[in-house]
Amino acid sequence: MIRKIKIFLEMIKFEHTIFALPFAYVGTILGAVTENHALPSWAECGWILLAMVGARSAAMGLNRVIDRYIDARNPRTEKRAIPAGLLKAGEVVLFIVISFAILFWAASQLSSLAVKLLPVAVFFTVIYSYTKRFTWLCHVVLGITLGLAPLGGWVAVTGTITLPALVLFATVALWTAGFDVIYSCQDIEIDRKEGLHSIPSRFGIAGALKIARAFHLLTIVGFVALLALTDLSWWYLIGTVISAALLFYEHRLVTPEDLSKLQAAFFTMNGVLSSVVFVFTFVDLVLVRSW
Repeated sequence: MIRKIKIFLEMIKFEHTIFALPFAYVGTILGAVTENHALPSWAECGWILLAMVGARSAAMGLNRVIDRYIDARNPRTEKRAIPAGLLKAGEVVLFIVISFAILFWAASQLSSLAVKLLPVAVFFTVIYSYTKRFTWLCHVVLGITLGLAPLGGWVAVTGTITLPALVLFATVALWTAGFDVIYSCQDIEIDRKEGLHSIPSRFGIAGALKIARAFHLLTIVGFVALLALTDLSWWYLIGTVISAALLFYEHRLVTPEDLSKLQAAFFTMNGVLSSVVFVFTFVDLVLVRSW
């Protein structure tokens, strides 16, 4: 049983939760302070954590089931749990059903609007893995899917969708699309061989990296826009400056001629960035205002 749990955790890349969870709580705290003029309760934070675990587990499980045959033909992914025979597709489907049940249960404990918007979240969670079969905009669809994390946190505690919430959603979506384009550069040959669509396979690595830079430039614009649209102050601005520096360094790590540091650019830089934005938002809206 312990071995099976470890395999499931490896399958869903549980450590990558650091990408989405901090932004979910940025949306939660920023929404509560902006709309309710109060901090979210511990109960709300707990239900949001459970919803995030359910949503992300379902999304990764779906990706592994839907892409299992493609993964088996890709040297980079052939050792994933299903193609390697460590898990059966039926076991993963059961895992997905349980994960969605957890998501629905957690959402039902939050706002009614969160429940009403669940079909939207489920749609993008399911459709993402299919998009690479017909459009190179698959990275944007992934961005929308991950962008629903902060939007969901906002909706969960406020029951509303306002302009700052949409700006936060779009900013996280652009950030995600940008780093996914960079990550996809390593699969350019297999994507072309399999007839899969991606920005690298469509525009080449050099073109893809330029598009990723454009996405991340717009990401910084979005972070700055939030400063103007909400009560965030210079503490948050410090976090934004650090985040901009991290994105600049991320793009220095990868070039069309050298992708050897791609893993550092993908995981390390973006994991740090999401944590930085959360920490400085928390300091700004929670710690400083309580002193």
